[in-house]
Amino acid sequence: MTTADQIFTVATKRAHAASLPYSGALTPAEAYALLQQSSEALLVDVRTAAELAWVGKPLVDDSQYKHIEWTRYPGGVPNPDFLDSLRAAAGLDTPVFLLCRSAARSKSAAKAAAEVGFTQVYDILEGFEGDKDAEGHRKSVGGWCWRGLPWVGA
Repeated sequence: MTTADQIFTVATKRAHAASLPYSGALTPAEAYALLQQSSEALLVDVRTAAELAWVGKPLVDDSQYKHIEWTRYPGGVPNPDFLDSLRAAAGLDTPVFLLCRSAARSKSAAKAAAEVGFTQVYDILEGFEGDKDAEGHRKSVGGWCWRGLPWVGA
């Protein structure tokens, strides 16, 4: 079994290699393993409420899951309360793992969180649904769902 320290070390090395402005990048499996090993870790789902309603969400302990939209539906307008909501949900030193559909919004959210002082903020690579396949469908090219991690559908 890989330890939490080992996973965090790999995630930090990814950050350095890619010059990320936040703590690191986790694979979906690494994020799930850390949630199992650390009751302090928090998975923050930054997708819209509509995405959760239509697609589903990761199945993790309720105490380790928080939904805070990065952008709002409809229109994709930024959520002006994101950082205040994140501060209310987690301390600046809490390990925070950010998840979106395909790891685009979560990167922006991680950058913003790091800029306001979060010291352990990580992007979850591939996101919940992953990238689109050749036919334009998701959940078949990477992501939390495709990796076989627990989730509940809408």
